[in-house]
Amino acid sequence: KYLFMLFSFPSPMFLGIGQMAATILILYVSKLNKIVHFPDFDKSIPVKLFPLPLIYVGNHISGLSSTSKLSLPMFTVLRKFTIPLTLLLEIIILGKRYPLSIIVSVFAIILGAFIAAGSDLSFNLEGYTFVLLNDIFTAANGVYTKQKIDPKELGKYGVLFYNACFMVVPTVIISFSTGDFQQVRNNIVCLRLIVVF
Repeated sequence: KYLFMLFSFPSPMFLGIGQMAATILILYVSKLNKIVHFPDFDKSIPVKLFPLPLIYVGNHISGLSSTSKLSLPMFTVLRKFTIPLTLLLEIIILGKRYPLSIIVSVFAIILGAFIAAGSDLSFNLEGYTFVLLNDIFTAANGVYTKQKIDPKELGKYGVLFYNACFMVVPTVIISFSTGDFQQVRNNIVCLRLIVVF
C-alpha cells in the first residue's frame, strides 16, 4: 500500500514477482541452513500441488492489484467476504457442515466491517473486481490446501516454496508480454525504490 499510494508504483504484477523471488531465496537459504524443512523436488510434487500454484498466483496478483486501487477501509471490508466464501467452498468441496451460530457470527463480522467503513463510499469497479477475485482465490487456496496437501509431506514452507517456484517464470513471461515490465522499466523512480527495498 505504501509503494502504491505514496510512490505511485505502476505494477502490482512486478511487485508480486519480487515477492515470489524473495520467497524462493529466503526459503531456499533457510532450508540450506536447516532453519526450515521441506522435501527436495521430485516429479510427484507438481501433481500433488495442482491447482494450488495457479490459485497462488491469482491470489498474489489480485491482492496486490486490489491494494493499489482501493482505500484501506474499503479494502478491509471487501476482504471480509473471504470468510463466507471459505465456508461455502468447505461445504461444497470438503462436505463440512457448520452450525447456524457460526454462520450468524460470520455475517455479523461482515456487517461490522461495513459499518466501520461506512464513511468511505468511494466506488472503483476495477478495485472491487480485484478484491473480490482475491477473496475467491484466498478461499480456494485454503480449501484446496486442506483437501490436497498432507502437512507431513510438504508442510507450509514447502507449499510456499514450490508455489512460488512454479509460478515465478510464467508470471515474468506475462509481465513482459503485457508490457507491464516495460512500464516499470520506464519509471526510473520506481526502479530506484525497488533497489532501496
